[in-house]
Amino acid sequence: MYQLVEIQAQHNADMSRIIKQVGAEFGAVGDGFGPGDPEVLCMSEHYLLANRSRYIVALVNDQAVGGAGIAPIQHNGDTCELKKLFLLPQYRGHGIGLALTQACLVFAQQQGYQACYLDTLANMTAAIRLYESVGFNHLTQPIAGSIHGGCDVWMLKTLNRDTPPAILP
Repeated sequence: MYQLVEIQAQHNADMSRIIKQVGAEFGAVGDGFGPGDPEVLCMSEHYLLANRSRYIVALVNDQAVGGAGIAPIQHNGDTCELKKLFLLPQYRGHGIGLALTQACLVFAQQQGYQACYLDTLANMTAAIRLYESVGFNHLTQPIAGSIHGGCDVWMLKTLNRDTPPAILP
């Protein structure tokens, strides 16, 4: 069993470690990749203070095992970004990534966003399948305001405030 909670200061060190560890696993190291963003060192402060943003942590036995967030794309108030969905390897394939994604999309709809963008790497095939399963479509290039120039897969999902994302079993 797992629990999803909004990030708090006590989760910062664990989430920084998880994001960097999983990023390194897939070659997402340095500038142009999410694990290199300054916010990784203080996720709770960044997401708790940011307007229309939230970062959700997955806990197993009160230990952080992954997380995901929503934040606005710069210069586009109608579009948010699904950010830093990282999950330790031993917890993949158990529905936690889907639950994190769904919780983020519900929050995005509640905030009035019209679309949700993400960028990732082509070698993150399981993550891409997850994103496709919840309605993300592939783009041929990043959208304006995206900051992760090292990514090579870009996706967008239209959000409909009247229809919440389906929660899959």
